Amino acid sequence: MKDPDHGEKPSESGASAAGRGEVRTGASRSGKGKRRRRRPSGSPSAIASQSGPSGEAGRPAALNEAEPSRKRKRRRRSKSAKPEDSSAASGARAPEPDAAAGDKKNNKRNRKARHRRGLQGRPLASTNTPPATVRAGEAVRSRSGDSAAPRQQQSRAERPGGQPGAPFVAPSEPPAPLYAALDLGTNNCRLLIAQPTRPGQFRVVDAFSRIVRLGEGLGASGRLSDDAMERSVEALKVCAAKLGARSIRRHRLIATEAARAAANGEAFMRRVADETGLDLEIIDRETEARLAVSGCSSLVDRETKSVVLFDIGGGSSEIAVIRIGENRSSRLANHITHWTSLPVGVVTLSERHGGEHVTPQSFEVMVREVEAMLAGFECPSVDVLASGSYSDGFHLIGTSGTVTTLAGVHLDLPRYDRRRVDGLWLSDDEVSAMQARLLSWDFAARAANPCIGPDRADLVLAGCAILEAIRRRWPSTRMRVADRGLREGLLTDMMADDGAWRRARPRRHQRSFGPPQAGEECAKRHEGTDA
Repeated sequence: MKDPDHGEKPSESGASAAGRGEVRTGASRSGKGKRRRRRPSGSPSAIASQSGPSGEAGRPAALNEAEPSRKRKRRRRSKSAKPEDSSAASGARAPEPDAAAGDKKNNKRNRKARHRRGLQGRPLASTNTPPATVRAGEAVRSRSGDSAAPRQQQSRAERPGGQPGAPFVAPSEPPAPLYAALDLGTNNCRLLIAQPTRPGQFRVVDAFSRIVRLGEGLGASGRLSDDAMERSVEALKVCAAKLGARSIRRHRLIATEAARAAANGEAFMRRVADETGLDLEIIDRETEARLAVSGCSSLVDRETKSVVLFDIGGGSSEIAVIRIGENRSSRLANHITHWTSLPVGVVTLSERHGGEHVTPQSFEVMVREVEAMLAGFECPSVDVLASGSYSDGFHLIGTSGTVTTLAGVHLDLPRYDRRRVDGLWLSDDEVSAMQARLLSWDFAARAANPCIGPDRADLVLAGCAILEAIRRRWPSTRMRVADRGLREGLLTDMMADDGAWRRARPRRHQRSFGPPQAGEECAKRHEGTDA
């Protein structure tokens, strides 16, 4: 056969080589010397020519010599990609020497390509990638013939800062200490474990809340019932387990109106200490009012000049009048001018007047009872609070299950969401509309609402009656909702006493890119729940 330069049709192998721009291995080249590509001794064709007559191994050596090199390379590539299929068809093991040679060529090609491009456009390895994940990626890429990139990423990840030439990074500060606050109220048992973050704020690490109704039947008998104490002890055991599982720097555990008013309250505290190991402190009403104010301090804006803050509890309701002058203290409780604690709450009021079947007439009776209690509270009137420079800076702040329930119903939440409720502003007309809406529902409708539930269905209207009496005494165009209370006040006071927010901040060059320190991972899982 003549050379293609003379017009004749080239051979099949010659055309294949010309299409790839390679040196021909077939016909002569018009006076030029011949050059053959050297085949490794361990190539698949060489091994196949010596194998048995089954499948690819049974092909004669002459056919392999005349076969186009592109098809031979395609067949070798398919063999290395599917070793299971080829071994099952031929019964022979995939040749390892050729795969190693291919990896070596690919590594050399990748190194040359890296020298021809700069750092821009090359992905940086993440410093948080675990070594096991990197090794797994190496194994996958090495089977596909690209093993240089994983090694490059792994070596970069081992350097300080996760990239070449990064400056030395000093380790970060130790994690902030943990504080714990427990509030055993007339209706609920609540626990918060948190660590300080920005000044005046903290991040919740763990929380617990359970309705125990410790004050059930207290108004009639004057004593804590056995069932109520048993429910409370079981909840406190859960709290004790949570406290024992963490290293707490400082804690404070309190009990409020139910233990304060019951004849067997002190005996119950001793039982709690014996069975759970928790030493609870029964606080007085003034302390309870101050703690409620401390817990809501971050919700009082800078432009606010006067506030009436109320906490509607299960057995008592605390009310504090706050007047802020030009020099605002870091502790809002220092601005309390008048306070009172009413011996009535949602549990005691609903037991006296009934909480399941409430009519507009019985609701008005409850409101008038609370109004009579407020009549003896001597404090500045709303005209004084909202006069002069205080005209635009007066409003109400409510912190209780009643107020947060009204906010949830107002927002039509499919389920209660603290992040949407805490700090919400409600106008006077919106509060009146929500109270009228709840009053129009029967017990079953209230229990079916996701923001009320069966546990609060018989208590919510009694709370609305207390709220209505407060609104009549201090009319305001707006009210702010606070999903916080005594626990937050306890944490705020303890952190302020310890100077937890005065710790030196890390300098800019001391930022750490390494994994989080102990105690920070659990805090990050609770992002969005800052008090």
